[in-house]
Amino acid sequence: MESKENVIITHSLEGIGTDAYKDYLAHALCTGGSCQITFNGCTISFAKGDLFIVRKGKLVERIAPEPGFRVKNIFVHAAFIELSTPQSNYGMRGQLALFLNPVMHLNAEQEELCRRNFEMVEFRLAHPGHHFHHDVMTNVVQNMILDFYDFHSRIYSEAADVVSTQQATIMKRFLTMLDDGEFRRHREVTYYADRLCVTSKYLSEVSKKVSGYAANFWINRYTILDISRLLRDKSISLTEISDLFGFSSPAYFSRYVKENLGLAPSDYRD
Repeated sequence: MESKENVIITHSLEGIGTDAYKDYLAHALCTGGSCQITFNGCTISFAKGDLFIVRKGKLVERIAPEPGFRVKNIFVHAAFIELSTPQSNYGMRGQLALFLNPVMHLNAEQEELCRRNFEMVEFRLAHPGHHFHHDVMTNVVQNMILDFYDFHSRIYSEAADVVSTQQATIMKRFLTMLDDGEFRRHREVTYYADRLCVTSKYLSEVSKKVSGYAANFWINRYTILDISRLLRDKSISLTEISDLFGFSSPAYFSRYVKENLGLAPSDYRD
């Protein structure tokens, strides 16, 4: 029997970015109205027919639904996503694209297909008596993910087979190190390349091919997002933040923040 904790269906965006759903990925289809979402430092519009996929809920800073906003949201536990993910390396490209922009604007046909996928997941989840319920749930979630891949590849006109297994593995391991917070002490491409037993040039080439950006882009992106999050927490001093990231001096920290956020740390905090 499938545990309902693997898949949770709601009709709101509540819970995204909270500790209660920190191990879940959110897949939301807007069925009416619109909502303004601050994600990754940018405000984006999420309106009817849009698909909103959030792998990193902590990047969602603000959710402001407008009158008439309606949504169906499917939370899937990260471990179950891993189990259900199809044997396709396209997922790595899609994951990185969603990190930068989590909203896909679907056409009418894609919207209908997405709606049917959501209904099937909901239907199967509500009938746990099936003797092979776990396999059935894996199948419907995988089918939903494959359609997401197709939506993304069509919207962005990208081939689904351009990334080799080796490249996808290297990129996944690189991102895992960043997810684990190693960027707080290590912001040189050489460090990650050495850990992955490849050259810095090759790691950057792989990153560029898979994501469209070189490796140092992702190191810097993770770093500045974490710093901006900490700057908003006024209980942590600027010196503490600087030390946490291993900057050699407060002046260097201030210069780094100003170059990347356009403001000095104290001004950004104000």
